[in-house]
Amino acid sequence: MSFLLRYPKPDDMRSTIYSFFTTLLLMTTAPSLAHEGHDAPAPTFTEAEQHTPTPLPDRVVLTWPGDPKTSIAVSWRTHASIAESVIEIAPGELLRGNLRTGQVPGARVVEGVCSPFDSDLGTWAQHTVRVDDLAPGKMHAYRVGDGTHWSEWHQFRTASAEPEPFTFVYFGDAQNAVRAMWSRVVREANQHAPRSAFMLHAGDLVNRGNRDAEWGEWFGAGAWLNGMIPSIASPGNHEYGEGLSRHWRPQFSFPLNGPPGLEETVYWVDYQGARIISLNSNEQIERQTLWLDSVLSDPNRPKWTFVTFHHPIFSAAKERDNARLRAAWRPVLEKHGVDMVLQGHDHAYARSGLGGPKNVSDGVSGKSSNTVYVVSVSGPKMYELQEKWDVPRVASGVQLFQVIRVSPDEIKYEARLATGELYDSFTLRKDESGQAELHEHEVETPEINAKQAEAE
Repeated sequence: MSFLLRYPKPDDMRSTIYSFFTTLLLMTTAPSLAHEGHDAPAPTFTEAEQHTPTPLPDRVVLTWPGDPKTSIAVSWRTHASIAESVIEIAPGELLRGNLRTGQVPGARVVEGVCSPFDSDLGTWAQHTVRVDDLAPGKMHAYRVGDGTHWSEWHQFRTASAEPEPFTFVYFGDAQNAVRAMWSRVVREANQHAPRSAFMLHAGDLVNRGNRDAEWGEWFGAGAWLNGMIPSIASPGNHEYGEGLSRHWRPQFSFPLNGPPGLEETVYWVDYQGARIISLNSNEQIERQTLWLDSVLSDPNRPKWTFVTFHHPIFSAAKERDNARLRAAWRPVLEKHGVDMVLQGHDHAYARSGLGGPKNVSDGVSGKSSNTVYVVSVSGPKMYELQEKWDVPRVASGVQLFQVIRVSPDEIKYEARLATGELYDSFTLRKDESGQAELHEHEVETPEINAKQAEAE
């Protein structure tokens, strides 16, 4: 047996050496070339380009135009060339089978209305469809479009005809840096209350109510949640400029049961043993007072009542007081034993116990009351607190959301940080006579621990 040692030919050796040094050169120069690429300016896109509508539906949002047991409204927008508004809706059980085509046999088709909408960034088509005669307490699936260009299928549940337990999420002002900083709040809230009956927004959803880019951020933050969980919203001062934002009524379809001239800003809905009332704290205060008294005097009013509006009865932040509002609405709220008042505006957190807060700096003392007042903020803009506030829980410099669980016997309340930690909690119970008891829950937070350390 013999072995041959094969040496490369001269030409092969030269080729190998050349390849080696070429590779070495590329390895040493590539990082600098990559660095030079980063120095090139990134492409820029205008707000109009970032928020351009397409033939496919976007900004899909659910609201209740009437009875939550049997009705729903869906609003969305498309490119201006889309002229039809259609919903396909079906009982949820029809979407359990082989649906690879995206078609749902037996789906009900309802036509809606389509109108051109002129925003500061251009014109699009705004669509709304109302659906009635739905079965109470059932899952329903739907998609919207023009018959050719469709959204994805969403699903929601109608309210039960019985006062069954339910959960909702309450947000104070989102307002600023909505895409960057509020998105995580609404999504974290969904982690803690994934089967929420609705989302309640206490005003200042955006900073400038007529700027389309800001509404684009708000809808982008909520994304698919807006298409599956109905919204209840009250306008804040930032939804007002020279009147109510022109975006408000086209994109939300709230009940038309409020005073004339305040349509879809002042309204009420009943949901499974609770009445939720929206007020507009920006205008016509005294006129709303009479309407509120009438709605609360209803002998068929459910056991629990929540009232929401933007400007707080008791201000949590410095140099902010709403004396006119307090004088007009507080007597009516407490006369009728409203359980909770959910507010925003002050970019801080404060929550009273029963008996109302003592807003010392405004010279207002709390008296016996069955109403709990809450002021909260969900966005990143913060104000300093009042120097003196006699309430169980206050906070500044934190983004929060509130999870409220309602049952026939009690209300369980949680305020949580944007990162999910529990910040405040209590249980509210009410007997048949309407007398309420509030049970505070011990919650450990850095703020409370610091105060305890100071006391020791």
